[in-house]
Amino acid sequence: MAKEEPPSTSKDLQELQKKLSLLVESVQNNPKVVAFMKSPVGQYLDRHPFLTLTLLVFVAVSAVPVGFFLLLVVLTSLAAFVGVILLEGLVISVGGLSLLCVLCGLGFVSLALSGIIIVSYVVVSSLISYWFSPRLLTQHNSSGNCQLAMKSADLEGLFRE
Repeated sequence: MAKEEPPSTSKDLQELQKKLSLLVESVQNNPKVVAFMKSPVGQYLDRHPFLTLTLLVFVAVSAVPVGFFLLLVVLTSLAAFVGVILLEGLVISVGGLSLLCVLCGLGFVSLALSGIIIVSYVVVSSLISYWFSPRLLTQHNSSGNCQLAMKSADLEGLFRE
């Protein structure tokens, strides 16, 4: 027997949906976002959501290594002012090659994460739409007990398959 969710859960979900829709609306109405979405790059990314998600994940994941690389460049530049010019070139070259390797690896990781996110989204939305589909009816008895019942046509369709 399936337990019923408390009635406050659906109200909480509706409130969360309202808050999220207001947030999305405020972002979409931002003049900078509108200007970007009218640009050719924005239109291209709008037509290719998987590429957009991959790019977003890549930028988010690669921020830390790029920050470390810039810190390394600044510190070695300071050391170069002291007189270690050859060491600076070597360290920046090795650091640049290391950054290139890390960013290539993060590119593959962001592709994999984007694929996992898309598959998870499809699975979760399918499960949610199945769990909250209109074919499940909530009937109230006169005694106040709630039971889940399926339409007889749906049951017949399930047994025929």
